[in-house]
Amino acid sequence: MYPHQAERLSEALERAGLDALVATSPENIAYITGFRSLTGAVFPTLQFAIFTRQGAALVVPAIEAPAIIADAVDVDHVVCFGGSWAPWPEPATPLARRLHAIVATAAANPVEALARALERLDIRRGSAGLDESRLTPEAWRRLTDQLSRIEVMAGAGHLAAARRVKGPYEIECLGQALHLAEEALDVVIQTVDHGMTEREAAAVFTAEVVKRGGRPYPPVVAMGQRSGIPAPWPTDGALRAGDLVRFDVGCVYKGYCASVGRTAVLGEPAARQETAYRAVQAGLEAAAAAATPGAPAGRVFDAAVEAIRANGLPYYEREHIGHGIGLEPCEPPLLASGTGARLELGEVFRIETPYYEFGSMGVSVKDTVLVTSAGARVLNRSHHRLVDLD
Repeated sequence: MYPHQAERLSEALERAGLDALVATSPENIAYITGFRSLTGAVFPTLQFAIFTRQGAALVVPAIEAPAIIADAVDVDHVVCFGGSWAPWPEPATPLARRLHAIVATAAANPVEALARALERLDIRRGSAGLDESRLTPEAWRRLTDQLSRIEVMAGAGHLAAARRVKGPYEIECLGQALHLAEEALDVVIQTVDHGMTEREAAAVFTAEVVKRGGRPYPPVVAMGQRSGIPAPWPTDGALRAGDLVRFDVGCVYKGYCASVGRTAVLGEPAARQETAYRAVQAGLEAAAAAATPGAPAGRVFDAAVEAIRANGLPYYEREHIGHGIGLEPCEPPLLASGTGARLELGEVFRIETPYYEFGSMGVSVKDTVLVTSAGARVLNRSHHRLVDLD
């Protein structure tokens, strides 16, 4: 665990008066331990990461133990549940002996394993914040019954608050993810031409992300009238002269998320297209200028909407103009009207100002910004002008 994460989690314990934080979501587990379960993504099952003043622990199915040992996951205790994963080699290596010791004492189920892990961390009484985000009501009841000597309360909000401010490693990973997505999108922009379909352009983006070591999100490549649909799947619709192309793409790199929004046009843009794009670009710039430490999130929203309305889209309406980004593509706080949460130094936001006219056109632009003492620093390397595809 990096010092920044340990500090933020310790502060969360102090603020809430807790003895432990117990994560259930993949993102919260990764924040505490750095571990990301591959099998859990395919066969969802209860897994936990625990943070206390005494240390940290992982609670996982036995099948996860080999990866944890082989990858030297930095955690004080590993408690497994379920059956053994494979025969043991002879003679046993030190790593194999450690693996055997972990799996041989596996608990019968995840609830029992969590109780054991808390005991190893000397949490037998006191209070714990339990991440409710991946728990059914039945799972919550079973867990709280098993931990009857511990006062259990909802913990997802405390973990989300800890994750808001990013440390140096996180900022570096977010920047790398963003640059990877931008590089992949640049290849698409250099490739797309008259007659190319949305599906073909989306496939180029996906391949370029994978080639660079990232995991792509389903890309939005919306051409012509379909650019006015906020979230369309790519089709075999082909690009024609005068069409706008709205790109809304992203990826994950080292567990951290990136999102890029850009708009292009094949040929000379129509006056309405150009006006709409200038307006949303003005809104993006106004939002970034307002994203200063201590500013209410709602003020950033208001600055964007006012600029867009003043620059050619007087009836512009939008529920939000962005949010935090990190281990998840959408994190608190939301940049929305009336939101009182104040921006903090070290937060990273995705700011977006899309505009859609269904059946006609759509334009969008996004930037990712880091809140610094001098204001918002844009992490993107690509420009956000209306891209000319000619």
